Amino acid sequence: MNSELLGIIGIYLLTLVLAIPLGRYLARVFKGEKNALDFLAPLERGVFRLSGIDAKRDMTWQQHMVALLTINLVWFLLAMVVLCTQGALPLNPDGNPSMTPDLAFNTAISFLVNCNLQHYSGESGLSYLSQIVVITFLQFVSAATGIAAAVVVINALQTRTTDKLGNFYDYFVKSITRLLLPGSIVVALILVFNGTPMTLQGKQQLVTVQGDSVAVSRGPVAAMVAIKELGTNGGGFFGANSAHPLENPNYLTNATENIALTVIPMAMIFALGFYLKRRRLSLMIFGVMTIGFVALLGPTVYYELHGNPAISHMGIDQSLGALEGKEMRFGAAASAYWSITNTVISCGSINSMHDSFMPISGMSQLLGMMTNAFYGGCGVGLLNFFAYLIIAVFVAGLMVGRTPEFLGKKIEAREMKIAVIVTLLHPLLILAGTALAAHTYVGNPTEYAGWLANPSYHGFSEMLYEYTSSAANNGSGFEGLGDNTPFWNITTGVVLLLSRYLPIIGPVAIAGLLARKKYTPEGVGTLPADTATFGVMVLAVIVIIAALAFFPALALGPLAEHFSLY
Repeated sequence: MNSELLGIIGIYLLTLVLAIPLGRYLARVFKGEKNALDFLAPLERGVFRLSGIDAKRDMTWQQHMVALLTINLVWFLLAMVVLCTQGALPLNPDGNPSMTPDLAFNTAISFLVNCNLQHYSGESGLSYLSQIVVITFLQFVSAATGIAAAVVVINALQTRTTDKLGNFYDYFVKSITRLLLPGSIVVALILVFNGTPMTLQGKQQLVTVQGDSVAVSRGPVAAMVAIKELGTNGGGFFGANSAHPLENPNYLTNATENIALTVIPMAMIFALGFYLKRRRLSLMIFGVMTIGFVALLGPTVYYELHGNPAISHMGIDQSLGALEGKEMRFGAAASAYWSITNTVISCGSINSMHDSFMPISGMSQLLGMMTNAFYGGCGVGLLNFFAYLIIAVFVAGLMVGRTPEFLGKKIEAREMKIAVIVTLLHPLLILAGTALAAHTYVGNPTEYAGWLANPSYHGFSEMLYEYTSSAANNGSGFEGLGDNTPFWNITTGVVLLLSRYLPIIGPVAIAGLLARKKYTPEGVGTLPADTATFGVMVLAVIVIIAALAFFPALALGPLAEHFSLY
């Protein structure tokens, strides 16, 4: 047990050691300062020249959003065409069929919005062409979209008065060329040298030790898995995701993938401090996020290491922890650690089956997505936290009788309205979707019997998890749910769309409004936003607005299951 705990502590500390210099590097990249990858500038200029884009033209926040939404629409249409016709297209050695329109709709939206919810099994549901042109491509550009939007917000927080906030295309392309692409190459090489396939050949025939003849799926796996993790995407090449031995062969690849999925969200926090020259602010944000992360991680590791009491009552040894749904090559602790990093980071990759976790562990996974503010995904983690930050500034200012200000800019009614809408949208989409699904199932349980593999409390948790994962742009699931139906494909697709773009547009709009305001130097009447006291206030706002909104639903699902188990 001690070695397992040391393993996950080592993974976290190594991630932190890499995130700080990466944050400094990202600040230099997006400020246009000299950096180690400046030799890629000719490639970037070539891309802009071919696209007819003037990357030096400053944009307003509205122009940033128009650019973002326009190119996302183009990618959606491309993905739909390829997925609906993949059966007749090349690079399909295993003869996988085309997707139905409702499944293609869900898949295209899911990967477009960085969620990667998969209502199909990767090796049998997609051709190699779809894996490359749709899945891998969208995992690059969706991550870059989130990073570019976050840079717009950071740029707006500088001590100046302007409506020009840099160039979206410049931030977007540099996110790929200076960060995602080189980082993915490093991760992919580690995976390849440890046994992850990278080929365009079809299934490999082999004879097992028992003498059975089987066909093993393979493909361009390493490249897809690398950006799956680094871009906080999460979609697996295989149905079992990173629990599959070809996606994640050993403990070294497990640590590599876990570091990859957490390092950019952490680095973006430090990048904010370096960019704005406000290190204490970034440390306050990192501290609040880390407290939330540890609060969710602790119970999960505890319950998974102590095993399932129902199995213990059968006289079965539980000294290795609750191992149902987990891989022995990782163990209970590393599986528990991954389950929380992946749910707070909004990267839906898994190295174990969340449906098999203990009820309190499942609740911690849900809360990581419900709060949606601890580290978060590439760029969007900062955007989600920014909305809570604005509310905390306003509430704290009113409580102490000071003018609500953030970094020298007054927080007024318009900013507050947008922030409140963004924060309340998240529980609305999750709870409304779950209520609709529960009502539909209860109305005709015979017709929809295929939805739930588990009855009662756990079945409710399966439905709650699906909408939570969709709204948090996560993509993992309690896979006891039969989700490849028109109902689930369409309803989660709608939730995916609303929960991706409105929470991006809202913080960018707030930042644009603040950027236009006159900067007022901080004085004795200013509430400092970079102190531990204010950090406690932000954490309280997150708990009150996010976590408590979901308590009734959690009481019906994982909490009820926990007490019935004991």
